[in-house]
Amino acid sequence: MKAEKNNVVSLTYELRITGKDGEVIDTAKENQPLDFIYGSGMMLPKFEENLANLKADDSFDFMLTAEEGYGVRNEENLADVPMNVFQQDGKIEEGLLVVGNVIPLQDQEGNRFNGQVVSLTDETVKLDFNHPLAGEKLYFTGKILSIRESTKQELEHGHVHSHGHDH
Repeated sequence: MKAEKNNVVSLTYELRITGKDGEVIDTAKENQPLDFIYGSGMMLPKFEENLANLKADDSFDFMLTAEEGYGVRNEENLADVPMNVFQQDGKIEEGLLVVGNVIPLQDQEGNRFNGQVVSLTDETVKLDFNHPLAGEKLYFTGKILSIRESTKQELEHGHVHSHGHDH
């Protein structure tokens, strides 16, 4: 069976930024592999394209450009937000507004997104809304562990059901 639309792919991987010798920033090991429905839109399109037609026990080794990954950094995705936005009952949670922290936010329409604290003044918080990996080349190595057909329920729910999965 091959990595193709609607099949569940289980794999290990190591992700490095900038290239083959770059810093390892994420891994999936055999005891906790990455499982996903191929072609369901959950993975980066170019990631899946590089896995196309691989079979169990096949290895992979490829790099995605920033444009193929999470895009280039966009300075327009930086914003100064008034400090009072982060207050609850007139106070700001201790340790929340620290440079480097990623803060989950929600807009008026209920859309969720993250902003990373870049800097602080007495009145404002500068947040970066770029994806943390925007502007980075992504270098993946790994191995396909198994491939199987998705169940009807997995396709309906849009994700893999593993042991202990419950709704």
